[in-house]
Amino acid sequence: MERAVQLKIHSGTSRLEQSLEASWKYLLSIQEEDGHWCGELEGDTILESEYILLMHFLGRAHEKKAWKVGNYLRLRQDAGGAWTNYPGGPADVSASVKAYFALKLLGHHPEEPYMQRARGAILDLGGLEACNSFTKIYLAIFGQYPWEKCPSVPPELILFPRRFYFNIYQMSSWSRAILVPLSIISARKPRCEVPPEAAIPELFSPGFRPPAKTAWASFFYTIDAMMKRLEGLPFGRLREAALDRAERWTLARLVDSDGLGAIFPPIVNTIFALRARGFGLDDPAILSQVSALEELEIEEGETIRIQPCFSPVWDTAYAIHSLVESGFPADHQAVARAARWLLERRGDARGDWALGRQNAGPAGWYFEYANPFYPDCDTTAQVLASLNKVRLSFGDDHTRCQKAIFEAHEWHLSMQNADGGWAAFDRGCDREILTKVPFADHNAMLDPSTSDLTARALEALAELGYSFEFPPARRGIEFLLREQGPEGAWYGRWGSNYLYGTYLAISGLTKIGVPPSDPALRRGAAWLRECQNADGGWGESLASYDDPALKGKGPSTPSQTAWAVLGLIAAGEAEGSAVRRGVEFLLDRQRPDGSWAEEEWTGTGFPRVFYLRYHLYPVYFPLLALGVYSKSEAGRRRGLHPRPPAEIHLQPVLAGEPTR
Repeated sequence: MERAVQLKIHSGTSRLEQSLEASWKYLLSIQEEDGHWCGELEGDTILESEYILLMHFLGRAHEKKAWKVGNYLRLRQDAGGAWTNYPGGPADVSASVKAYFALKLLGHHPEEPYMQRARGAILDLGGLEACNSFTKIYLAIFGQYPWEKCPSVPPELILFPRRFYFNIYQMSSWSRAILVPLSIISARKPRCEVPPEAAIPELFSPGFRPPAKTAWASFFYTIDAMMKRLEGLPFGRLREAALDRAERWTLARLVDSDGLGAIFPPIVNTIFALRARGFGLDDPAILSQVSALEELEIEEGETIRIQPCFSPVWDTAYAIHSLVESGFPADHQAVARAARWLLERRGDARGDWALGRQNAGPAGWYFEYANPFYPDCDTTAQVLASLNKVRLSFGDDHTRCQKAIFEAHEWHLSMQNADGGWAAFDRGCDREILTKVPFADHNAMLDPSTSDLTARALEALAELGYSFEFPPARRGIEFLLREQGPEGAWYGRWGSNYLYGTYLAISGLTKIGVPPSDPALRRGAAWLRECQNADGGWGESLASYDDPALKGKGPSTPSQTAWAVLGLIAAGEAEGSAVRRGVEFLLDRQRPDGSWAEEEWTGTGFPRVFYLRYHLYPVYFPLLALGVYSKSEAGRRRGLHPRPPAEIHLQPVLAGEPTR
């Protein structure tokens, strides 16, 4: 919610000071009344397509809402007729098939020029047979693909003990949340009729030849064929026991949550699964999931787009971090309100992470508004670092904050993997063989340690006062040094891509005490300098996930320029020309309202499959980079520093609190 914020920009202030103050003003103007921030989180059109399919399944495709979602879907079709995973990306057959089918369900005629272009593009990509497993299962629900050709997702998997090498808890948390309800769908094989004119037989491509399978993939496909034959045998009691367990597992994780996992795909699958189990449309469990999806809608005029989830905890933690690191008062009431809001958003349930831990204590923070079963290490590390910067010096607030920091820190340490790194949601989720099962082609079955999460963990440890001598920190350092590429860059799992990973790795290593003169950091800094564009900025396309030759290459963006500037400053190069040019790039492109424009997508969901555009990244990352630069020796020598807090005129302090 935007509010008027009084901010006095004095004549004679430096350009950097004016930039920082304008950015503070903008960020505070979009802070919600209760203290948090939440920017839009944008995903690809699979969200809109599946939403339309679900509305048809629920008997609601006739509503104007569905038509508006279809309007948005049409706007995202590319010039060649297909749909992509990110703007400017390659055509994606699964996204395109779902979009085409969704539009036909809404009554779009197949001979419309845009539908003809879509059909041609889909057939060129291999047609229905080239789609991924999840798409084929969705199409089977609507009678557009044979169930017998879909990979089995046997519900009996949920009965496997954790000591089994192959069990659901060796899958990533997001895959688990998708696959447990999907196993109910796979077993029950629900059917939803569609009008004959909405059918899509024209998308079958008889000439399609699937790529050759590896030995392990062939083995699992043989097992899948055996499972299909066994399904016809009288194993009713075992199957029903598995379905009952899968249903209970799913329902248990809906409590106090914004849907299963609080993310779009599991919520949709839950609705399909519960309906297949006989739940009525008016059942509270169904209604809660439909409501959670409706909250993700963004309506603008004659279009509706769908977010994959909300990102308020992440955005709030980074807003605090960027404000305080750029010189904004750490005890200001706007920061205090945000900190109090964060303290209410900690995972308080014994989620999947707690299995096998008899004395598991309170957990860390989750990413969304309400997702208590699934705290994650990345969000927790950033919240720890941010809260530790805040000055809550009044009674219970301070005590509660310190207690939360201590408990979450203990949880975060317990999530370190044996290899020294940190993953997102789980420990030891790295059994590569699981990526070969037939339903694993969404490229997200595992949750292994990554450089970016490990680096952020080191930053959090440093913020809490630990050094490189602390054993968990030492193991994290060793992991990062092993993960560095030969050219000096680090892979970015959760942001695009090597710019993100390299910035975080350099920052985390130096903050925990590795000297900037270390050879690994020198190589990383040199790689960042080499990637700088002629305009002074940095950019890297999401295409680098498909083609490593594109590492660090792409149009300059504010968020990625900020990452590179932060990385180089951490490497001791604040006085270098690369940093100066990067700072000038950011200053030149700041908008009058204090924000930055950025159409490019720089966030990553599942590499090569699903990407994200965080709408607040080009707000708090440039602010953070400019603020850190202003406090550097180079910034101080040039007279570039934030105005003293006494000269900032923002919101009044909270009632009852003394003026500082």
